[in-house]
Amino acid sequence: MKKFSNPKHYDASKADQVYKIGYQNLATDALDFKAQNAITDAATDKFKIALMPIDVQNTFCIPGFELFVGGAPEDSKRLAEFVYANVGRITKIFPTMDTHKAMQIFHSLFFLDASGKPVPAMTMISSADLINDTYTINPGVAASLGVSYTALKKHTIHYAQSLEKKGKYQLTVWPYHAMLGGIGHALVSIIEEAVFFHTVARNSESGIEIKGGNPLTENYSVLSPEVLDTFNGTAIAQRNASFIQKLLDYDMLIITGQAKSHCVAWSIDDLLTDIMAKDPSLAKKVYLLEDCTSPVVIPGIVDFTDQANQAFEKFRNAGMHIVKSTDPIDQWPDVDVNKFI
Repeated sequence: MKKFSNPKHYDASKADQVYKIGYQNLATDALDFKAQNAITDAATDKFKIALMPIDVQNTFCIPGFELFVGGAPEDSKRLAEFVYANVGRITKIFPTMDTHKAMQIFHSLFFLDASGKPVPAMTMISSADLINDTYTINPGVAASLGVSYTALKKHTIHYAQSLEKKGKYQLTVWPYHAMLGGIGHALVSIIEEAVFFHTVARNSESGIEIKGGNPLTENYSVLSPEVLDTFNGTAIAQRNASFIQKLLDYDMLIITGQAKSHCVAWSIDDLLTDIMAKDPSLAKKVYLLEDCTSPVVIPGIVDFTDQANQAFEKFRNAGMHIVKSTDPIDQWPDVDVNKFI
């Protein structure tokens, strides 16, 4: 299977930068590249490959932004180069985008401390803290969301208890990040450029998937919110069953992005849950680009490296494949080269 060289516009040194993309010129370059390399339209693919880059956004991937993941610029560089090298084989790209507003259950404005000030970012809140009023709900948030203060407090206690029962993460107050309409929300320029180039070269529109806008629950996973109901059992959200099925309809699904310990790990975990319920053998069609993802590490505060590695080992044991972006796809495990002909 042919691997392509990086196109002339590509500049690896800009992986950690936000820059303007000249779409019109890029589209022309993509069509020229397509003609020069005899690249066919994605609709003609007999063996269909989906790539899902999870939350490759400025807020996580550019130094100085809100939740910068160390290692992300190098991850972005390798991911862009993977797209260009395999532009003739990747059928469709599904970038996911964490998408938030200020008044959400994991942002500072939602809670007040004993002095009546918003709770600082990176505060861990237990259900006991909420029951004992160590932290209280901001009345202004309740009014703005159109929810009674009493109901919102009950929901928040239920939410914290639900997270604790699942044993994933305690309710965490994250810095404001991936704010809808802001620069942090945008895809990293070097990745947006690669996705647009692929769209034009293969006549395959990207399938951007938005997640995280529900003010009453976090969405680490693109496939399911963390909590699906409120204190009285009323549903507030649901699993993204249609998107899960769409991904599994492909012959190969490649996943990577940021961060390995959070949105990537829990998206794959949700996908695995569905796979195990439907057909465990489907796990073999999932490939994880481990050299294009990094865990959350905040020196002196938190380090989720071990959790990320444990999650990936679980996925490997379930039948998924952990691979490198620099290795040819047709040399990955369980790949039938004849399918690419």
